[in-house]
Amino acid sequence: MINPDWTLYRSFLAVAETGSLSAAARALRLSQPTLGRHIADLEAGLQVNLFTRAQRGYVLTDAGAAMVPHARAMHEAAARLALIAAGREQSLSGTVRLTASRIVSHYILPPVLAALRQAEPGIEIELVPSDSTENLSFREADIALRMYRPTQSEVVMRHLCDLPTGIYAAKSYLDRRGRPQTEADLLTHDFIGFDKSDLILRMMSSLGFAMRRQDFALRCDDQVVYWNLVRAGCGLGGGQTIVAEADPMVERVAAFIAMPALPVWLVAPDALRQNPRVRRVMDHLADAFRRIAASP
Repeated sequence: MINPDWTLYRSFLAVAETGSLSAAARALRLSQPTLGRHIADLEAGLQVNLFTRAQRGYVLTDAGAAMVPHARAMHEAAARLALIAAGREQSLSGTVRLTASRIVSHYILPPVLAALRQAEPGIEIELVPSDSTENLSFREADIALRMYRPTQSEVVMRHLCDLPTGIYAAKSYLDRRGRPQTEADLLTHDFIGFDKSDLILRMMSSLGFAMRRQDFALRCDDQVVYWNLVRAGCGLGGGQTIVAEADPMVERVAAFIAMPALPVWLVAPDALRQNPRVRRVMDHLADAFRRIAASP
């Protein structure tokens, strides 16, 4: 028996967690043949079958399943080592990986990052637009902009501002259906909802509106697509004021409804707090969002 290196165990864990070579290859940014060779090399080195090849993907054997928690522990240890090393870097030049919601990435961050690139040309930015929570401990991102207070441990966080929201509709829709003047009138209109997420249902409930999923005839979880459905005249929907007020196609309605503001939190692993370029990007983002919140 040989002692396979960590790269093979990392590939094993990715296949175990995704169930297929193709999904694991995407997650690790490797080719599918490379992942296949890693699994074959690991099985040969350990002299044990870790997977059975099924029509729908790779299924763990008993031996493979027994190894998963230990491979995960190796993964966590390797991530902590990488964080410690990155936190000791002293160079201002290099890459910073930033994640934010798709709406923020699409509508708010481009000019913010353009200004950063002009000020700090030595800093390269990898932007990850995502409405899922990236794991900062595993370097899925160095910095995250969250629209909720983070609960992850071993991170540093700053509350930057609260972005106001409102109910909006396309002017074409309002010309066709009229502008709601009362709460009762509002409920006669078409609303665009989320599909799997219950966020809008919970928000409406907090505002005193008992709505069901089927009350939203059009549903979509992708927030950029959701906003474009509003712009196209499909119905009423919630939106960030900073985005909506800059859009000539939409108009705010039902200002008598007190919509909740979205908190903006800046988060990074505690181990990276002294990394010069991470700290520089965090300071730039903090200044930018505070200016955005202060603007009329």
